[in-house]
Amino acid sequence: MAEAVDLKKWYVVRAVSGQENKIRDYMESEINRLGFSNMVEDILVPTQKVIQIRKGKKINKEKVYFPGYIMIKANLAGEIPHIIKSLPNVIGFLGETKGGDPIPLRTAEVNRMLGKVDELSTESESVSIPFEIGESIKVIDGPFNGFNGSIEKVNQEKRKLEVMVKIFGRKTPLELSYMQVEKI
Repeated sequence: MAEAVDLKKWYVVRAVSGQENKIRDYMESEINRLGFSNMVEDILVPTQKVIQIRKGKKINKEKVYFPGYIMIKANLAGEIPHIIKSLPNVIGFLGETKGGDPIPLRTAEVNRMLGKVDELSTESESVSIPFEIGESIKVIDGPFNGFNGSIEKVNQEKRKLEVMVKIFGRKTPLELSYMQVEKI
């Protein structure tokens, strides 16, 4: 008996931005409901981890890396493209010509997109220096929350700033991390 050839390739589905995860979940449940789960191997929304500070607490959030795009690894035979395109908030496949077939991603593109996501998840801590000397900032965390000041020094390795803040009419230097301040 001939060995089954894996015909699944990566495609990009264009979707309404901001709805990617909802659309992915709906796409998965529709494909399973219609009994085509053997044709679709993976549906992915590329995301990156972002650290935000809200009310003095660090919050890890996932941010969609390619807004409006969902990656799908599938064998787009028969009804599958039609089912996917007919889902709410799905615009269509990336790269398809009017009335033509969806165009699969090249392996290099897939590796680059997936590699970028892996790289971002491990490398979320190394951010370019978002602050410059002389810039005005507001302290958003710690005992000096709410004070405004200006940046005197930037320590890139420790991700710290020396900030000059006026406390009781006197300028006082503070050492704060990048996460404790925001630009004004």
